[in-house]
Amino acid sequence: MIEEIKKVEQEIKEHLEKINSKEELEKFHNLFLVKKGKIQQLFDRMRELPREEKPAVGKILNELKKLAESRYREIHEKITAEIESTPKVDLTLPGRVNFVGHHHPIYQTMRQMVNIFTELGFKVAEGPEIEDEYHNFDALNFPPDHPARDMQDTFFIKSDKKLLLRTHTSPVQIRVMHSTTPPIRYIMPGRVYRNEAISARSLAEFHQIEGLYINRRVTFAELKGTMIEFSRRMFGENLRFRFRPSFFPFTEPSAELDITCFLCGGKGCRVCKYTGWLEIAGCGMVHPNVLKAENIDPEAYTGFAFGLGIERVAMLLTGIDDIRMFYINDLRVLQQF
Repeated sequence: MIEEIKKVEQEIKEHLEKINSKEELEKFHNLFLVKKGKIQQLFDRMRELPREEKPAVGKILNELKKLAESRYREIHEKITAEIESTPKVDLTLPGRVNFVGHHHPIYQTMRQMVNIFTELGFKVAEGPEIEDEYHNFDALNFPPDHPARDMQDTFFIKSDKKLLLRTHTSPVQIRVMHSTTPPIRYIMPGRVYRNEAISARSLAEFHQIEGLYINRRVTFAELKGTMIEFSRRMFGENLRFRFRPSFFPFTEPSAELDITCFLCGGKGCRVCKYTGWLEIAGCGMVHPNVLKAENIDPEAYTGFAFGLGIERVAMLLTGIDDIRMFYINDLRVLQQF
């Protein structure tokens, strides 16, 4: 038994010489000082000794235990003091880079468009995204059987089929006409919703900016002048323009505006589908029925309206050819703008 105690004592001394970290100290404690450690195992074996040998062996074991415990405490205090005296900040490390946030490219594009139109004399109006059928369809001269009223094209609120997520910002035009006496000169930026299949060119939720100008003797020439001036400020001076006849229930006559592709200079590229032209807006003279719906005399007043898709403009300006890239929150995309 005495020989075994000496072997454990030698093992303890060897372990103590090698301790240089908190982890090694913890291993020493678990090996020798816990209830099932080697020192306690020796104490348990004293039951096997003759009664006359127990006092001498017990004295040696107690001295060994005190030695192990005292050395454990000394090393623990030393290591703890070293840890506490170590600087928590390594001043030799390189500095951290601060990442400064910035506006989303869609918001940047919308803000640029709003700034141009306000410089041209337009005020900004906003309205609710949950609309009723009157403001979204009826007042805008949509016939009762128009396809846009179908659930395949429009998100209706289940609790009330008369309510829906607005399909354009044109309802804001109706609200402005209802609350404002001509002359009226407003733009309406905002989010809109349509029951569209998600693809590289379309989303079910996107942004528009529409404009409305109503006054006495407003002409189509003023509409053309406004759209051309906006396009030059937005896309560049060296552009050509064409207005193609189109149809919208709330304007008559109606047109779509194309500009020469500013990315290829009109030579033809993948973005303009090799036509040299880019469609950027729909526009037209406000339909008399729309004016009548809001008690504006179409014999005394005329006006024009226009609408642009903000994501569409942002795609043209950034060169991004998949509209979904704006909304997947990929920093590799967003940090470029």
